[in-house]
Amino acid sequence: MTVVAALQEALGDIIDVTEESLEAARADRSGHRSAGRPLAVVHARTTADVQRTMRIATETRTPVVVRGAGTGLAGAANAGPGEIVLSTARMDGILEIRRDDLIAVVEPGILNADLNARLAEEDVWWAPDPASRDISTVGGNIATGAGGLLCAKYGVVRDAVLGVDIVLADGRLLHLGHRSVKGVTGLDLTSLVIGSEGTLGVVVGATLKLRRLVRGETCTLTALFPSVRAAAAGSAAVTASGVQPAIMELMDATSLASVHRHLGLPAPRLGASQLTIRTDGPAAAAEAESIAQTLQAAGGEVALTRDAAEGERLLAIRRSMHAAMAALGTTLIEDVSVPRSALPEMFDEITRIEARYGLTIPTVAHAGDGNLHPNFIFEGPEVPERVWAAADDLFRAAIRLGGTLTGEHGIGMLKSRWLAEELGDDQWELQRQIVRVFDPLGILNPGKVFDRA
Repeated sequence: MTVVAALQEALGDIIDVTEESLEAARADRSGHRSAGRPLAVVHARTTADVQRTMRIATETRTPVVVRGAGTGLAGAANAGPGEIVLSTARMDGILEIRRDDLIAVVEPGILNADLNARLAEEDVWWAPDPASRDISTVGGNIATGAGGLLCAKYGVVRDAVLGVDIVLADGRLLHLGHRSVKGVTGLDLTSLVIGSEGTLGVVVGATLKLRRLVRGETCTLTALFPSVRAAAAGSAAVTASGVQPAIMELMDATSLASVHRHLGLPAPRLGASQLTIRTDGPAAAAEAESIAQTLQAAGGEVALTRDAAEGERLLAIRRSMHAAMAALGTTLIEDVSVPRSALPEMFDEITRIEARYGLTIPTVAHAGDGNLHPNFIFEGPEVPERVWAAADDLFRAAIRLGGTLTGEHGIGMLKSRWLAEELGDDQWELQRQIVRVFDPLGILNPGKVFDRA
């Protein structure tokens, strides 16, 4: 009996072998596609469906690629020939909301924005706020260790997950973590699973740490600077001032002009880069005024609004970055992080790399936490060697400045060749050994993260 036949016999109509579904599973939002189509897509509805799938995969030694909404940017959910795609997108329930304990128990397929819309009815929210929140799943957020615009003040996914339920490669179900605020029994396997990109197990549930909705007004500022380095220096000055904005986003001149063009807005001043900053809570107005003074002292042309609708319009410019880049061609959206004080130097490095390789690299940054997203634009499905050479230079520059290869997108298939260099051979091998404890046969997401190729 073939693998597909075994899946169909065990799971029935949730096995999808249609051309459209198999073709879609070859790619995510990274711009990359696998070499060919996978065997089948399993549209799991329950944890039992996931367990049955993994038992068949183990018995037949068949690789499995776990997939949520397919919005990842590192190729981690791309599936190829001979592989089963295990989709958890239909496992989208909210199983429990506890306002008294500030927790929610959810399935992995629920969209980030849909979860928060439901939580708002209970006067609570889940803080991780990726730019893809309207289309990305909570399970995908956990798998990649997602971040977003609010990280500097409210933390990343790792700060907002108390526990995960995972199905191992052999079909066993583990309940990791806890429901209490504190819990230090044994090793912290929950944090190990967060950001593991489908290499340790299949996330089938999560216990999330919630917050009360923020009270008070929100204030939004924009600050135009004559250069991206000046804008980066302005953001560093805000950080050094001790005031903690909820959001602090930087757009270089090329990205700002591209988004304005995409949205049909008047063109910004030639060469201008922009910081967009939001304060919230009871002290929002005073903090905004303090930040405005800091930015003006740094040479910024500052505008401040206390109108919530106008603030959302200003933030929508930043959130439209991906769509604006996609309109220009195939986009390799990169993701490096450096210490916040090193942002000006990292933008200097990007300028150097643009000149060296004859490229324009539109870049935005979560300036509040030092996470940059340089964008490489090209034609066609394959990344040109010149772009890979420039990306290599960029990654090494970030590491030299005390940074890292990825702040929130993950390693996937796109950055695996650089991972050992950042970790060092001993740590790289230790991490590979940990993966083998969870998945001795190496059937979970092979060729991703720890592949040196």
